[in-house]
Amino acid sequence: MATPTETVLEFPNNFLLIDLCGEHDRHIAAIEERLGVQILRRGNRLSVIGDEEASADAARVLQALYARLEAGRAVEPGDVDREVRMGAVETAPAAGDDQIDLFKADPAAERIEIKTRRKLVEPRTEAQKDYVRALFDNELCFGIGPAGTGKTYLAVAVGVSMFLQGHVDKIILSRPAVEAGEKLGYLPGDMKEKVDPYMQPLYDALNDFLPGKQAAKMMEEKVIEIAPLAFMRGRTLSRAFVVLDEAQNATTMQMKMFLTRLGEGSRMVVTGDRSQVDLPRGVTSGLHDAERLLKNIPKISFNYFTSRDVVRHPLVAAIIDAYEADGTA
Repeated sequence: MATPTETVLEFPNNFLLIDLCGEHDRHIAAIEERLGVQILRRGNRLSVIGDEEASADAARVLQALYARLEAGRAVEPGDVDREVRMGAVETAPAAGDDQIDLFKADPAAERIEIKTRRKLVEPRTEAQKDYVRALFDNELCFGIGPAGTGKTYLAVAVGVSMFLQGHVDKIILSRPAVEAGEKLGYLPGDMKEKVDPYMQPLYDALNDFLPGKQAAKMMEEKVIEIAPLAFMRGRTLSRAFVVLDEAQNATTMQMKMFLTRLGEGSRMVVTGDRSQVDLPRGVTSGLHDAERLLKNIPKISFNYFTSRDVVRHPLVAAIIDAYEADGTA
């Protein structure tokens, strides 16, 4: 059995150290649990005790998070999770640094940030990082994988960022209006009230990146559209960032219709989970056919996620693995 090693880190600013530890030391506890180490606070020092590799990893995470605080940025549980997953090899930008221009970024660059009105969004796994690069580098991008891996969330974030930078003139978010296994029956109200329940996850993502009043005004002015897939028929979408969510529930003809809406200066993102098809029995998923038919076309990117990329809640990854092991996924 390996002898535990102790790594002592000194942090000169006690106020930042408090933020580094988190409320009730929750950040420290998360690092201890994830990396299998013990972290003790002694004044302005943290002692990391564990095997050599784990202690070194924990020290790098702590130093990266402290550098983030020194740059004037907050540390949230998601930031701790990201640093642990990504190996904490990234360096925090200096205070006042602008967002990285991903259109001109060196592919080897470490830090990726998506700037929106309300927050900076950072990929938390290598798969998410590759996906974000693909979203900026390709006019058509597919994100395929289980729930909770950030496929739609990151796509909407990139769409908002590109709109704010003036690369596109509008954002269009769409989903097939397919019932997820239960019959909803007759829905009262006008057309918007009938389809809004299907679109709510897209509203939720959007509201994370734009102030509520601004998002409402942009939707009123049709700068942002959230609409069922059927509403895309007959349109040519130019200078738009277009996201099709839950694409596994589009039929082959619907998928073809959607993809052929791509107009000049537009970008399209198609996200889906092959394990959650809600189409009637015997109807082929358009996402499946799109993978088969388009995989070898240049400038179309396919990015895949697994349960290891789940960032929603640790239990979600365990649930996905359990269903996959049982063969019911």
